[in-house]
Amino acid sequence: MEYLLHILILIGIYAILSVSLNLIAGYTGMLSIAHAAFYGVGAYVAALMALNLHSPFLVNVVGAVILSGLLGAVVGIPSLRIRDDYFVIATFAFQVITFSVLNNWISFTGGPMGLPGIPQPTIFGLKISSHLGFLLLVGIFCAITLWIIHRIVRSPFGRVLKAIREDEVFAQAAGKNVAAYKVLVFVIGAGMAAVAGVMYAYYISFIDPTSFTVMESIFIISIVIIGGAGSLWGPVVGAVVLVTLPEFLRFVGLPSSVAANLRQIIYGGLLVAFMMWRPRGFLGEYAFRSGEVRE
Repeated sequence: MEYLLHILILIGIYAILSVSLNLIAGYTGMLSIAHAAFYGVGAYVAALMALNLHSPFLVNVVGAVILSGLLGAVVGIPSLRIRDDYFVIATFAFQVITFSVLNNWISFTGGPMGLPGIPQPTIFGLKISSHLGFLLLVGIFCAITLWIIHRIVRSPFGRVLKAIREDEVFAQAAGKNVAAYKVLVFVIGAGMAAVAGVMYAYYISFIDPTSFTVMESIFIISIVIIGGAGSLWGPVVGAVVLVTLPEFLRFVGLPSSVAANLRQIIYGGLLVAFMMWRPRGFLGEYAFRSGEVRE
């Protein structure tokens, strides 16, 4: 039972990550490879506040969201001058820099040894220590994230994001402040990714830089593409598929080292297959390959 709850918790965490990236990449059309960096920043901020300041869980969530959002603005600003492949390279550079800082600032982040002993969260005097408790916690934050994304994409703000995705020049000619929208959407997406980082840090109670690498960013992108970019529920479906699919390898009896490599092969094969034959994913409205929107 605890194993099933563990899988559901991971699905919830990756659902938050994928829907937040979908707001940036699927609805605004800016493909970013820096999402694991925001994820990691959220996890480290919450962990450091909990270990050093002994601050309450909700305060740590707010602190992680604010700092990650500020870093999101730093990443969003280059999008005002560079686009397409050059912007992807810029976000890749930010991801690499963030990982290097987390891995080498040993006196602050613990470096490769990470941060152990993250305390269990306490909300309004209630200590969350069981798998079921964490599942409820992650489920609540996942529901809040989906609700916020739903309100955003259905609002005039969301319609401007789609206009930027389809034709940035036209959106600017229509009098929209494209620069402000781009930076703001990165702030929102980064802040939401930080929430997932906080959930992960408290759930695992130990974090290290290897959980927030470029490969993790690519995995999150894969969830968005396979589930469907530009759709509210597409990334959720993608999270369910890509989190649960490798777990079936545990029942085949393969050695752990082989299963880990096979998992990467499965991820890569699915990504190539969807980009070639179904670029919109399961439920998507936007295809990164063609940039067209389904009527």
